[in-house]
Amino acid sequence: MGELSVAERDWIVGLGEVLWDVFPDAACFGGAPANFACHARALGAAHTAMVSAVGPTTDPLAEKAIDELRAHGLDTRWIQRNSNQTGRVFVEIDALGQPSYRFAAQPAWDWIDWSADLADLASQTAVVCFGTLAQRNAHSRATIHHFLQQVPRTAWRIFDVNLRGDFWTEPVILESLRMANVLKLNQDELPIVASACGIVSQGIDALNALMRKFALQWIAYTEGSRGATLLHAEDHHFCAAPSVAVVDTVGAGDAYTAALAIGLLRGWPLERINALAVEVAGVICTFSGATPTIPDNLIQRFALP
Repeated sequence: MGELSVAERDWIVGLGEVLWDVFPDAACFGGAPANFACHARALGAAHTAMVSAVGPTTDPLAEKAIDELRAHGLDTRWIQRNSNQTGRVFVEIDALGQPSYRFAAQPAWDWIDWSADLADLASQTAVVCFGTLAQRNAHSRATIHHFLQQVPRTAWRIFDVNLRGDFWTEPVILESLRMANVLKLNQDELPIVASACGIVSQGIDALNALMRKFALQWIAYTEGSRGATLLHAEDHHFCAAPSVAVVDTVGAGDAYTAALAIGLLRGWPLERINALAVEVAGVICTFSGATPTIPDNLIQRFALP
């Protein structure tokens, strides 16, 4: 594959699962880090890549997954193939638009290999987003850890907790927090993360305790239809969610994280990052699927200095 050129530096990378969200009436491409990378590219990131694995050429969803990533403008050089099937998650949406998930066994993304090519990409990475799901298997977990250890010290390492079913452990949460400098979690995940860290406080106090304990620089705390709080240093900002007609909430949190990444790279103030990220997440909720087209007028606001 060869070394990246100077022009290809400062990558935004989704690191982890690539999968298909199988809804009652359709299958949509997804996976939290893949959604993140797709949204980051849509919001203006020049060099955006996904690190994951899909199934063999005999798996019809494998090539389709790669095509989806390319259609969203992502570089797919670091998508591996192995003998397992491309990930599938069966999604059911309740009356409030909230999803529940059932994961197919033995997906390809459980077996992401570490390589010199990944080390090269890591050395050129400005933002990487990872979670707990792709760390459920020791093989992929080791690769994720290697990647995070190889990124520059100046890179933003976003830990999007993204707890799914029983595919997480407290040690994985703790080790991920130690490797991150940015944390993103929601109102359901905060009590679990706080408990894993021995933190007994709640709400903003728990978030501040997490920031101090792990020397985190930023924490994004999303609360669904209520809105989101973004914390940095000694400051925090709450932004209420817009009132929208919710179709489903799949991918909304990933869009928030992508907007956060763009804001961090551009050095925007706390309030601007949070307000735009909440707005993007709200727009995603008005469509079906995780990575719908973001309106041009909203994308243009991310192009402003």
